[in-house]
Amino acid sequence: MTKQEFIDAIAKAANKYASKYGILVISPVIAQACLESAYGTSNKAKHNNFFGLKYRKDRLTCHSGYFKDGSKEQKADGTYYPVTDDWYAFDSLDSGVEGYFQYINIERYSNLKGVTDPYKYLELLKADGYATSLEYVKNVWAVVKSWNLTKYDKVEKEEIAMGYTNSSLIDCTVLSPNHSGQRTHKIDRITPHCVVGQLSAERIGACFPNGREASCNYGVGYDGRQCLIVEEKNRSWCTSSRENDQRAITIEVASDKTAPYAFTNEAYRGLVELCIDICKRNGLNKVLWFDDKNKSLSYEPKDGECVLTVHRWFANKSCPGDWMYNRMGQLAAEINAAIGGASTSDVEIKVPNDGKTLYRVQCGAYKVKSNAENQLNAIKAKGIDAFITQVDGLYKVQVGAYSIKSNAENQLNKMKSLGFDCFVTTVNRADESFVPRKSAEEIAKEIWTGTCSDSRWDSWGAGTVRRERLAAAGYNYDAVHNAINQLYY
Repeated sequence: MTKQEFIDAIAKAANKYASKYGILVISPVIAQACLESAYGTSNKAKHNNFFGLKYRKDRLTCHSGYFKDGSKEQKADGTYYPVTDDWYAFDSLDSGVEGYFQYINIERYSNLKGVTDPYKYLELLKADGYATSLEYVKNVWAVVKSWNLTKYDKVEKEEIAMGYTNSSLIDCTVLSPNHSGQRTHKIDRITPHCVVGQLSAERIGACFPNGREASCNYGVGYDGRQCLIVEEKNRSWCTSSRENDQRAITIEVASDKTAPYAFTNEAYRGLVELCIDICKRNGLNKVLWFDDKNKSLSYEPKDGECVLTVHRWFANKSCPGDWMYNRMGQLAAEINAAIGGASTSDVEIKVPNDGKTLYRVQCGAYKVKSNAENQLNAIKAKGIDAFITQVDGLYKVQVGAYSIKSNAENQLNKMKSLGFDCFVTTVNRADESFVPRKSAEEIAKEIWTGTCSDSRWDSWGAGTVRRERLAAAGYNYDAVHNAINQLYY
């Protein structure tokens, strides 16, 4: 393989993987491979390790093992010293190049994402500790210049110049590290999803921690509150399609846990309002819904047009659920009514019910709290997640929260098969309050250990979130924190 052939091969693979990991320039990456592997002729290159990648357990997923080899490293005073270490091995040139992008896909190198200046990329890489050579930036840049490698960079002027903003409607921000950096296509799609759970905006945001390999731009909770999760300028990991995520704003919306995965009124309204805001800020004046995968994905939107897409077109999933899928045309019509000149408040947003009512399965109503707790424990012993609410002086033991009655009826049949005498009831969230089921000391221990007995959340959170969750669950914030101080300080 000639040097030019090696460069072309590395460029092809780098172009394939760079945007997946948020890297927008590949000329410095190509030059690194040339310098580190002597244009593919070094001993490490025999194992398709072209970037001098030392083995780090569980760091990469695309490698085939590791091997021992030596190298020289440079001290701050300029002197060199020999080292023998374990180095990654790869099955192919392609996986060797992806290995490089996986290697730098950690917090330490996160400042490389979105960089469009190749020399700046090298400066940051060196500052992050990638190489010990004091002249690393100078030497790699010399390769870039010698072979005119910047011709392989495909960042269009439009992408660099485009300014992105985030919605001012958001109620909270829970930023996920899971994204590919700045998107490489202008925004001309919106993709709603169902999150499969009647979650709050904060809880949706917490669904995408480091290592989850998934994210979205926004989340809309069951009450319509909105959360920013990945900034609009960045490509989220949401629809099982790199191409769609590069051009779409992706939105996870709270839904029932079972088909047809219905949204509450508030969640649907929150979705519509968010979509209107996205369109207005991004200069989109017409939203299209074709109800046809092939037509939607082959259509190239004109300036100002936006196409609605769905996750089920890219993966074997039902997302966004039949409830939302059957309303995609309605969603487009309501967005168009607003961006066509009417204000959001003047647009009639059609929702499936009164916006407050949920269906639940009730398994008892007691005047004495301990009796309700005994029933609660009996239900939980059967593996069913239940809770107690207090309405009109009664402690009611209930299961589920469904916006579609048939889903509640399915749960009812399951409960009856387990021997519980119960029925479906409608509840108004504004009329009920959740009842404490544990002492302040018990909740203090949960907070200290990072657990949460309330099925609505994975943890009690911190700061304002903790105060809100404790209040929503019926606990006294001050009493719980006094218990924490007494137990642990």
